[in-house]
Amino acid sequence: MRIPVLAILPAQEPLVESAIAAADRRASQIPLDATTMPPGLTLDPTFPAVPVGKGVTAGATLETLAPAQSQNFAVRGFIDAEDPGEIPTESGGRPLFADPVIAPFLTCGGTPPVGKAADVATKLNVPTLAARGLDGDGVAVAIMDTGINLAHLQRKLGAFPRFDAGNSWTPAGATSGPGKHPVDHGTMCAYDVLIAAPKATLLDYPILATTAPGGSVTGSTLSVALQAFAQLIAFWAVAFAPGGALRYKALVVNNSWGIFHPSWDFPPGHPGRYIDNPNHPFSLIVGVLARAGADILFAAGNCGGECADGRCQARTTETIMGANASPDVLTLAGCDVTDTRVGYSSQGPSIAGMFQQKPDVTAYTHFLGSEAFGQGAPDSGTSAACPVAAGCVAALRTRLSSQAMPPRNLFAQITTTARQVQGGPGWNRNYGHGIIDPDAAGQSAGV
Repeated sequence: MRIPVLAILPAQEPLVESAIAAADRRASQIPLDATTMPPGLTLDPTFPAVPVGKGVTAGATLETLAPAQSQNFAVRGFIDAEDPGEIPTESGGRPLFADPVIAPFLTCGGTPPVGKAADVATKLNVPTLAARGLDGDGVAVAIMDTGINLAHLQRKLGAFPRFDAGNSWTPAGATSGPGKHPVDHGTMCAYDVLIAAPKATLLDYPILATTAPGGSVTGSTLSVALQAFAQLIAFWAVAFAPGGALRYKALVVNNSWGIFHPSWDFPPGHPGRYIDNPNHPFSLIVGVLARAGADILFAAGNCGGECADGRCQARTTETIMGANASPDVLTLAGCDVTDTRVGYSSQGPSIAGMFQQKPDVTAYTHFLGSEAFGQGAPDSGTSAACPVAAGCVAALRTRLSSQAMPPRNLFAQITTTARQVQGGPGWNRNYGHGIIDPDAAGQSAGV
């Protein structure tokens, strides 16, 4: 059995050059004949090396992840094993990590929408936000998904949304350029961001628009997301370089995807597993970007007890996994515009080994909005709740800089001011801390 993996290798010239080329958006192939590889690992030369600093320890910074400074690099490769239980933990003394399949969180097709995007805007007090100048102006929102179709958005919105093609990114294997992808899940997410933040600038990062070698037709693999976050880090490092001109006030990163079942990952107990391992390279790089000032949001998932997606395989506990359960991100459950939790919204606590009190808050989903999946089809799943919340964060960032209020502080404002709908104050497994209320969060923060 040929199994895709991520390996951590020490710095060497071919890997440094590959990472520099990728950061500069140049074609990057790792020369096999010039790269020292551990035995048993077959390198994928088409995957650019990703700087990971010291490799498997927390505390890395933007500076330690610069290609010329990084002590280690993540590469994608393959190993042979008879069955998953025989996957080695290392190769030549270098640790191996899972590169599992990832997929968008969309479910419950066929059930009609509840309300419209205008109702969501009303519930979020968007007119009041706009009157206070909280509309996303000057804020970049990266849509980490299947890609954006700008023509469809223009038809639905009646105006062309703000879009930055130059700072968008297209992975190897994608068949369309920035803003020109087929109308799909990513277009839905982009539309939903703009409900609360109509003046935000969209960045297109189609991590789910390609299938990585050795992956599955159901989605991409985590290595593509790792590469995309490395690109965001390179972009944000330049934006915040000393003496550099800030093009954007803030960066918000929307992730409406994840893993539906542990069988997609390495077996339990493997030190390179992803879903319950805060030291997986992807989770570490998410933490670096968050500490650098980016607001990162993840969907909770669609394995709720009442209406779980079939890919959950009837598993409805500990279903918030991997980076979706990181303390560095805001994790979203879903409710409809009547404030009723949708039955597919994953419930807490998270998988053992990760931050337990997830989801953080709830946002609106299952409404008539983008119609990306056809006329009358709802924007659904925690996939829609996540960008609705990302738009709220972008709106708040119009007047709240990440220097004055780092992501964890802003998320604390959001959870503290969330509207209670079940029980008293505090966290519960269905709604987290309550339904997101950007107006209350803004007033609490003084904007």
